[in-house]
Amino acid sequence: MAKTNQAGMSRALVRRETTAAYLFLLPCLIFFLGFVVYPMVTCFINSFTIYNTYGHTFSVATMFDNYKRMFQDSVFWQGFWNTILIVVVSVPTVTAFSLWVGTAIYQMGPKLRSFFRCIFYLPVVTGTVAVTVVWKWMFNNYYGLFNAVGKGLGILDQNINWLGDERFAIWCIILILFTTSIGQPIVLYVAALGNVDQALIEASEVDGATKFQVFWKIKWPQIMPTTLYILVITTINSFQCFALIQLLTSGGPNGSTQTIMYYIYYQAIKLGEYGYGNAMGIILAIIIALFSALQFKVAGKDNT
Repeated sequence: MAKTNQAGMSRALVRRETTAAYLFLLPCLIFFLGFVVYPMVTCFINSFTIYNTYGHTFSVATMFDNYKRMFQDSVFWQGFWNTILIVVVSVPTVTAFSLWVGTAIYQMGPKLRSFFRCIFYLPVVTGTVAVTVVWKWMFNNYYGLFNAVGKGLGILDQNINWLGDERFAIWCIILILFTTSIGQPIVLYVAALGNVDQALIEASEVDGATKFQVFWKIKWPQIMPTTLYILVITTINSFQCFALIQLLTSGGPNGSTQTIMYYIYYQAIKLGEYGYGNAMGIILAIIIALFSALQFKVAGKDNT
């Protein structure tokens, strides 16, 4: 009888603790359902409807019209290829540079290490608008820093309209995105290198391993989870590059800095083509998911 009472009390205690846990999770769950799940579901549904400022209609005959329009839209494809260029250039360079700088910072003393971590992390905590204003001044074609330095060193013989020239605008965006994306990866790599098993490093050095062999055979496998996280986060941020383009070029000149994310904003917010914007959002989400899955597969193999 005593055992039965103890079992009943135990089950009651588990129920109370479970109920309390769910009550604590309820605010986050409501927020997640209301601001993440619900918008995703409505976005998917609206992508199959003719939804604009004139009305909201749905019919089986026109449910794929937004997707047909998208694949026939030359501006969308221009934004698609510009987005791919940004991702292909930004992700490897950010990862490689962050690893190199993180390794150099980790070898410094504690005070210097903390100093440089703060320096590189400043762009992350600085407002996007403030950073963009500074870069806009530096790229100014009349009194900008780049033109002044270029002419002072004799590299340029005349001012260049960096953000207004199709040859340079997209590369200016990539440069700014690079400088604002390296802060977090550098801090993460410094932390990851601090968690590498030092006993394995010392044993390999005693056995005569070179620095490259120590890095490739011991350090690299142990920081691979961090690398995977950096790759995925940098890829998502590159695909969703919007604020820089909105504040600097608005997709110009002649669409040379047009991206999928900016085109979604232009169609949905400026023109009121909500259904078409939702369809492009679905395609962008699928592309990001495919890139992320590929990174997980490749990095997962290297980590096994």
